[in-house]
Amino acid sequence: MGMRIGGLATGMDIDGIINDLMDAERIPLNKLQQDKTLLEWERDAYREINILYSELEQIMRDMRYPSNFNQKVTTSTQPNAITATATHNAQPGSYSIQVTQLATSAINVSQNPLSSGEKIDQNAKLVDQLANINGAEGYQLPEKISFKTYHNGEEVHEIEINENDTLNSILRKITNQDNGVRAFYDAGSDKVVMERTTAGEYNSEGYEIDFGDDEFFSIVLGLDQTQEQGGQDAKFTYNNSVEMTSKTNNATFNGITFNFTNTMDSPAYITVDNDIDSTVDLITQFVDKYNEIVEKVNGKLTEKRERDFPPLTDEQKKEMTESEIANWEEKAKSGLLRNSNILMSSLSQMRSSWNANVETGGAYRHMAQIGIATTSNYMDGGKLEINETKLREALLNDSESVFKLFSNNTDDDSRGVLDRIETATKTTTRRINDHAGRSSYNLDQYSMGKRLQQMDTRIADFQRKLAQVEDRYWRQFTAMEKAIQRMNEQSNYLFSQFNQQW
Repeated sequence: MGMRIGGLATGMDIDGIINDLMDAERIPLNKLQQDKTLLEWERDAYREINILYSELEQIMRDMRYPSNFNQKVTTSTQPNAITATATHNAQPGSYSIQVTQLATSAINVSQNPLSSGEKIDQNAKLVDQLANINGAEGYQLPEKISFKTYHNGEEVHEIEINENDTLNSILRKITNQDNGVRAFYDAGSDKVVMERTTAGEYNSEGYEIDFGDDEFFSIVLGLDQTQEQGGQDAKFTYNNSVEMTSKTNNATFNGITFNFTNTMDSPAYITVDNDIDSTVDLITQFVDKYNEIVEKVNGKLTEKRERDFPPLTDEQKKEMTESEIANWEEKAKSGLLRNSNILMSSLSQMRSSWNANVETGGAYRHMAQIGIATTSNYMDGGKLEINETKLREALLNDSESVFKLFSNNTDDDSRGVLDRIETATKTTTRRINDHAGRSSYNLDQYSMGKRLQQMDTRIADFQRKLAQVEDRYWRQFTAMEKAIQRMNEQSNYLFSQFNQQW
């Protein structure tokens, strides 16, 4: 649209007049845009509820693991020497352990510093470094070296050597081979270390790392076979009666893993108890999220609709401060989900699910029996409250029954409360998705989106119509200007003629 200038002939503010006329013409468009904004706000409000349901479903998934209702906590009377961890299958009780020997791995270290004078360069060709190694001057590097280990019976390991190998590259070849041995050069002590990567005694008849008569280990690496410190098993006494050994510094039985860090002069006592705290925390987390949903949904269902506060137009926002806009929109967004059938149905299903009896085959069939019930205040709308003392007693008395009460996954009367609530939440989530969609949905994938598409089409059509109306107004006023201009010209002509006669 080109620049338009009116009122030159009439002196009228044509631009202002047309703007006022167009403001009147835009009233239906503003109403349509406000309706679209309200629909978007309603959609977003539904999606916020859906997020809460998703969070509740995540907590319920965590509660389906039996281990979360049978977690164990352990204590040790000598934590500097022994600690323990227990699986949910471990039986509560006290266990006596006395560690008399820790497991160690076999190790052999050069008896003397390797360098005879100037420190050797472990990254230079080894063949050029032999003159700097004690006793290795004139030694001819072999094409391969070999040694034995006894981790899985007797195993022979061979390492090929070439003229470009360095001390470090040969030691890396030993380490990287699948032989259970680690080898490295320590520049600080100027010695080579060879050790088993795992603890334990594997060759009670001889050496763990046996290089026999291979002179490379003794001449170049300075190792003495007889100086190997052999590996040993951990030794401990279980419950003051059974002598036991372990290749490592831990032992697992009865669902308990005992970790050894030091030897003891007297037995340590490991106590295994049910970890009631973590289970109570998980149930409390679930109840808190459940109550958050009840409060949020009840609030939305009963919230007053402020119809005197429609969404603001862009022109209205220009005349208001940010705080005024925020306060206005807070009222404008109120009551959008009032009496929503989707949300009312959801709350009803959740309440009936919570109050159901569950055939657990144990001590408890109803949530009230374990200390969880709806509050006595009807204004709470069905919120839950926990009698923690009663809940803890139930977990100590029959944790399996409590678990089944929550999470029994069956299709009959023994169906757990969480399974029933999850059915309700999934139904609600699906209905909200069909109605309000997800953020990743296209408009044509949910019912409110299709309505928004229709509104967009109507808005676009109306905007084109307004452009035509504005053009028509300008043509009409322009025609009027031209007519008045011609009248002015004729009047001026006649006036000049009269002046000439006088």
